[in-house]
Amino acid sequence: MGYQEFWLPYREEVKERFPLVAGRLKQIGAEETVAVCWREYFRRTAAFLSRLIEVEEEIYEASKAAQPERDGACGRELFTGAAQKSMERLQMENHALYEDILPENYGESYANPAYAAAKLGEGMGRLLCMLYADLRSLIPYAYEGRSYELTIFGELFIEIYNCFEQEEHPKEQEIQQVIYWFYHDYSEVFTEISVLAQSSPQLDFHLRIIMDSDLSDLRYLYRYGAYISQNEIKVAKFLNRMPQQEIQAMADTYTEGYRIGFEVTGKDLSKKRFVDLRYPIGFERMMRAAVNNFRKMGLLPVVSRIGETSFSGRVNGSCAVSGVSPNRQYDYDHKHDRAVYFDKAFVERKLEGLRTAYEGRGEAAALYAGPAVVETFGEEGFAPAACPWACQFDGRQQKLNVYAMGQSSQITNRHIKGEERSFTIIAYPIPEIGERFEEIFAKTVEVNTLDYKLYQKMQQNIIDVLDEGAFVHVAGKGANTTDITVALHALEEPHKQTNFENCVADVNIPVGEVFTSPMLKGTNGRLHVTEVYLNGMKYLDLKLDFKDGMVVGYSCRNFTTKEENVTFLKENLLKHHDTLPLGEFAIGTNTTAYKMGKDFQIQDKLPILIAEKTGPHFAVGDTCYSWAEDTPVFNPDGKEIVARDNEISILRKEDAQKAYYNCHTDITIPYDELGRITVIRHDKSQADIIRDGRFVVPGTEPLNEPLL
Repeated sequence: MGYQEFWLPYREEVKERFPLVAGRLKQIGAEETVAVCWREYFRRTAAFLSRLIEVEEEIYEASKAAQPERDGACGRELFTGAAQKSMERLQMENHALYEDILPENYGESYANPAYAAAKLGEGMGRLLCMLYADLRSLIPYAYEGRSYELTIFGELFIEIYNCFEQEEHPKEQEIQQVIYWFYHDYSEVFTEISVLAQSSPQLDFHLRIIMDSDLSDLRYLYRYGAYISQNEIKVAKFLNRMPQQEIQAMADTYTEGYRIGFEVTGKDLSKKRFVDLRYPIGFERMMRAAVNNFRKMGLLPVVSRIGETSFSGRVNGSCAVSGVSPNRQYDYDHKHDRAVYFDKAFVERKLEGLRTAYEGRGEAAALYAGPAVVETFGEEGFAPAACPWACQFDGRQQKLNVYAMGQSSQITNRHIKGEERSFTIIAYPIPEIGERFEEIFAKTVEVNTLDYKLYQKMQQNIIDVLDEGAFVHVAGKGANTTDITVALHALEEPHKQTNFENCVADVNIPVGEVFTSPMLKGTNGRLHVTEVYLNGMKYLDLKLDFKDGMVVGYSCRNFTTKEENVTFLKENLLKHHDTLPLGEFAIGTNTTAYKMGKDFQIQDKLPILIAEKTGPHFAVGDTCYSWAEDTPVFNPDGKEIVARDNEISILRKEDAQKAYYNCHTDITIPYDELGRITVIRHDKSQADIIRDGRFVVPGTEPLNEPLL
C-alpha cells in the first residue's frame, strides 16, 4: 500500500462533502448575512480556506494525471504541474499563504489575539483567533493532498459561521461548545493518524521529496507547503555546492551516532524496523545520504506526523519537518489554544483513543526505534511578549495537562518501551546566523566530528576524581551568583560502579560531557545564569533556588513585573508544574565548541545540544534515564553507571504518575561565568575539577587549549 492508498478511505469518507464545503466557502465571500462587525473576519477566513482547497485540488488533479491508472491518487506525485511554474511564481504563492502572520503584518491579523480582541471583542476574539490559527495550520495538509482534514475543518468553520447568521448574536459559550465537540468527536481520528505515522512507511510524502526530487532544482522546497525563507533556500544551495564526500561524512556522523546510541546502552537495534526522521527543510541532500545509510542498517525511514493544530499541543511551531518559523511571536501566542476545549472528558477520550490506536498497531508499534533529529541554530534571539488576550490554561487545566502528559507517556511506553528505543540529535547553523555562515558551518562540522576517543580518555580522568566525592560544589564568578552543592550517590563497589556517564558522540552529538542523576536530598543552593536561550526563548538573569533537589524559588528579568516573570517561567521552564527536581548535573568538556561561540560571537545562538557541552549544566525535570532506569548502562571502562534514579523517579515502582514530569531542560553556565567546580570527598577533603574556568585534573590539559 502506498501513500495514496493509505489516505483513500479518508478521502472516500468525505468524497461528497468536500465539494459542498468548497462551494459554501466561496458563497460566504459575497454574502451579507452576518453583522458588519463579524463580516471581515469570516470573509477573510473563507477566502483563505478556499485557497487551500484550490491548492489541494491542483495537486490532486496533477497526481491523477501522472498516475491515471490509480484512482484516488493524492499527493505522491506532488507538484507534477509545478514544472510549469517558475521559482518566482512559487515564491509568490508561498508568501501569499503566510503573509498574514509575518511580523510586518501581524499587527492587523486575525491570528493576533490582541487584534482579534480589539475587532471582535475580548471573549469572542479569543475564540475566533484560536479557530483561525488552527485553520492556518492546514496549509501543509493541502500540499499533502489531505482533503479529509480540509473538509472537516471547513465544516467546523461553516457551522460557526451559521451561528453568526442568526438574528441574535451567538453567545461565547455556544461557539466554545461547537469547537469543543469538534475536537472531542474527532480526537480518535487525529490520534490514530499520529500513531500510524510512527510505523507506516507508506506515509512517505516527505521521504519522496527527499529521494525523488531533483535537488538541484530548488523548486522542490515548495512541495512541503511550509513557509520557505531565505534560510531554507540558501542552505539548499550551500549543500548543493558541497562535494558528495563531505555530504556523506555529515550523514555518516548522524546515522552512526544513532547506531552507537543503541550499542553503548546495550539495546538491540536488530529488533527494530522504523527510524523516525526529523529534519529542517533545506537539508534534503544530507538526508538522502542518511536514508541510504539507515536502509543499510535494516531500518525503514518514517516521518511521524506531528500535527501543527492545537490538538497536538502546538508549542513554538514544533513539527517533524519544518523551516524557520514565519513569526515566533505567533507561535508563542497560540501555544495554549487547547485551553478552549481542554477538560477532563476531552483528555480521557484522547487517552482512550491513544490506547486503542496503539493496541491496533500490535507488533508494528514495538518496531519503532526512535527519532533521529537534525536541528538548526542561528536565528535571531526571541524574547516573547506577553499577550493577555491569548488563550491560557487556568490552574485546573495546568494540572490536567500534567496528568495528560504523564498518562500519554505511560501508554506510549507500554507499546514502545523506553529501554528498547534510542535517538540521536545533531545540529547545524542556518544562514541567518550571519555573514560568516559558511565558516561557522564548517566549524560546526569539525565540532561534530571531534576525536571521541581522545575525549573519552580525558573525561574518564574527570570521572575518576568525581567518583571520589560525596558532593560537588559549583560556584560562579563575577556577576554570576551560582552557589550550589550537588549530592552524589554512594558507590557501594567503586571498583565496578560509577556515578557519571562518559558521554561521547552518540545520541547527543557533539562529543563532550560527563553527567549524572544526582541525589535530591542534600542538593541545595542557587543556579544563576545572566543570559541563556532555552528552546529558542531568551531568559534574562535566570535564578533557580533548590532545597533537597527541588525548585523552591525562581525568577528572571524578562518582564517588568514579578508576576509576569513568574508566569513566564512556570509556563515555559517548569511546564506548569509547581516544582521540578534537579534531574541532571553535568560537566561539559567541549571547549572547542565554546571557542567557536566566542570567536564568531554566536554564544547566544548555540542550541542547547551544543551549549550544554560548553560548561557545567543542570537539567530540571526528569533524569536522563527516564523510562529506562532499570536498563544497565556501562561506561567504556566497564563500570556500571548506578546513578540512574533519584528519589522522585524511583516512585515509578509505586505510581508512574508520581515519578515523571515529562520535561527535561538543560541550563548551562558558560566557562567565563564559572569560578570553581569542586569535589567534596567523604572525609571533607576537596579536589577541583575546574578552577577559574580552566580544567585542572591531570590529563585534561588539551581541554584548556581552546580557552587560551
